[in-house]
Amino acid sequence: MNNAWVVFEDEAGQSMTPPRARTWGRQGNTPIVRVRGRGSGRVSMAGMTCYKPGERSRLIYAIREYRGRKAEPKGFGWKDYRGLILRARTQLGGPIVLVWDNLRMHLVAPLREFFEANTAWLTVFQLPTYAPDLNPQEGIWSLVKRDIGNLAAADLCQVTRTVKRKLKMLQCRPEVIDGCLAGAGLTLAG
Repeated sequence: MNNAWVVFEDEAGQSMTPPRARTWGRQGNTPIVRVRGRGSGRVSMAGMTCYKPGERSRLIYAIREYRGRKAEPKGFGWKDYRGLILRARTQLGGPIVLVWDNLRMHLVAPLREFFEANTAWLTVFQLPTYAPDLNPQEGIWSLVKRDIGNLAAADLCQVTRTVKRKLKMLQCRPEVIDGCLAGAGLTLAG
């Protein structure tokens, strides 16, 4: 597909329990941060790094909070992925070559039907199983999680705000998004 955006998609999540991170402390006194609300929710993230020769790289994402309520979806469903792809098409204004992993939700029949109905502007490739090193979006998640490593959030809303703030900052830094492509060992031929 000529003149298409190459879009890499991936998902990640962050719970109230922060990842282990390095910090400063007095010698001999290891700092320990107690976290309230352990296990009381999760922030799910779906993101797309978008590349096209001659264009500024883009980051498009969606966030969903899961609070453990009855009948509340834990993560993204096929309609959410379809919506994210349609949003990317609108924002990018051109055809898309979508590259994503073999998540079970990516392989459901309604999404396959959606792909078949939109072959004029959408081409889909599945990454090999267990190949996160080939997906530049993994670099974005690494940057987001590194920044929230020392966050001792009081509630799930604080985790969500922090994740959104970091993703919004990354959207304004196309050179960082380009760095994630290079970090995956990939280049775009112009």
